[in-house]
Amino acid sequence: MRKYFALCICLFITSEILSQKSVIIPAYTAYAVPAEKDEDALFSKKDKSLQWKDTKQKIEFHFYIPNAGDIDINLLAKSAENNNSISVACADKKFTVIVPAGNAYKVCKAGTVHIAQSGFYSVILSADLKRKFAINIQSLQLNGIDSSQIHFNKKPRRNAASVHLKYPVNDSNKVTQFYNELTVPKSFDHLHSYYMACGFSRGYFGIQVNSEKERRVIFSVWDAGNEKNDRAKVADSNKVQLITKGEDVIAEGFGNEGTGGHSHWVYPWNADSTYKFLVNAIPDTIKNTTVYTGYIYLPEIKKWKLIASFRAPKDGKYLNGLYSFNENFSGVNGQLERKAYFGNQWIQLNNGKWIELTEAKFSGDATARAQDRIDFNGGTEDNRFYLSNGGFKESSTYIGDLFTRTETKQRPVTVWTRNADSAAQSKKDIAEIKKAVTDKKIDTTGSIGGVYYQIIKEGTGDPVNINDTVTVFYKGSLLSDGSVFDQTKEKPAVFPLKRLIKGWQIGLPVCKVGGKIKLIIPSGLAYSIRSMNAAIPLNSIMVFDIEVVGVK
Repeated sequence: MRKYFALCICLFITSEILSQKSVIIPAYTAYAVPAEKDEDALFSKKDKSLQWKDTKQKIEFHFYIPNAGDIDINLLAKSAENNNSISVACADKKFTVIVPAGNAYKVCKAGTVHIAQSGFYSVILSADLKRKFAINIQSLQLNGIDSSQIHFNKKPRRNAASVHLKYPVNDSNKVTQFYNELTVPKSFDHLHSYYMACGFSRGYFGIQVNSEKERRVIFSVWDAGNEKNDRAKVADSNKVQLITKGEDVIAEGFGNEGTGGHSHWVYPWNADSTYKFLVNAIPDTIKNTTVYTGYIYLPEIKKWKLIASFRAPKDGKYLNGLYSFNENFSGVNGQLERKAYFGNQWIQLNNGKWIELTEAKFSGDATARAQDRIDFNGGTEDNRFYLSNGGFKESSTYIGDLFTRTETKQRPVTVWTRNADSAAQSKKDIAEIKKAVTDKKIDTTGSIGGVYYQIIKEGTGDPVNINDTVTVFYKGSLLSDGSVFDQTKEKPAVFPLKRLIKGWQIGLPVCKVGGKIKLIIPSGLAYSIRSMNAAIPLNSIMVFDIEVVGVK
């Protein structure tokens, strides 16, 4: 059972209703069902009273009572029209209350309810659908119980508390990838929800319910500096830069909760389906930057999709501060319970080693820490971590609790070349290569298997075979700007051809030993959406100048 602290009786208490054993619950903590579209239309800016005009809406007050006993229910209300009657329901009892007309708030008595056991309770107000009315409610009064023996949210912020899972990772680990699986069960995927799978010190990645018709995948990275609201005030040297994004992904800046680079993809994700998320980090300690890239696996087509890749300034670090969260980002429906499962967490180190994460520490936002809302939970179910918030259900979870699960040993599998945007990217690459030829930026002899090539020097030795180990001099550059990302120096390199990118395997057998060839390789036959290093952007078309010295 939670420990509850004494709450101060606050706001709008008249001498008529003042009592040693009474609790005043301000109306600005109540909820309209169906929810209002405009919070300012439901609550008065002048006195924060609830302005109830829609007879199709019910009004709900929620609170926690730790002890059995009788309570008297009253409303402090007024009506703009003739006396209006409303129904007041609590603990299986229903009363009819007359709200008198007038400009002054008056006590409207409902009746007495017996509380049989501790728990969350609600007072629900409903109206006669056949009559129009305009009623202002300032507060709900519960008499017969000490204020120290009841819990309710005292603040106008009606959002459910945001709750988090923090994954302990040794600071000495150089983490390049963070993988997590997320499932939102049916009936818990409410409007104004953000289920975040892969959070890190510089950003976050997950799925949202944005409207009744729209759902999104969100990946964002924060700017450097301390600006909280206006990105226009952020120096260019502190701004996150977009490197590339997936097909149909929208990328822009954001503010008001810190500032940074934001990307989202409109995607009708489904409750009860499991989605896989992967964040990749490539630090550049010399330039003091880190490139962060977000991918989501789409179960309906069994392919990965690139969301976006951002370069973060004043960073140069590996992934750290790994976490997940469950958030209700609008208070209009903060009474509804949201829940998400997080399973099979892994990290990959810079040496390629994968490590499974089997521990998570529970934490919450300021609303949870201050116990403004106490209806949140976390734990382990079916060998997955879970988070829930809202719903006004009892909790047995405390800030700082440590959860554990057993190992699945199901390491992430990623295939980047056959990704969700492969077909669309292939068309872009071909168009870019043909334009480069037209502009005489490059020349080609022909193409084979999607790889364009130019024979620079005809060889006189054996032709290259796919099963060969090749000895070569080479220079690799980007078609986009000609920048060189890799090359041999005094000595040639030796590679088994089958271990190289597909473009080499397809194009190099055109050449003979002693020959020189230029390969123009579309991104799908190179690294595709795989994040390799800071010098090679995702979906890059590569140009290789190769001299074949020998084969074995």
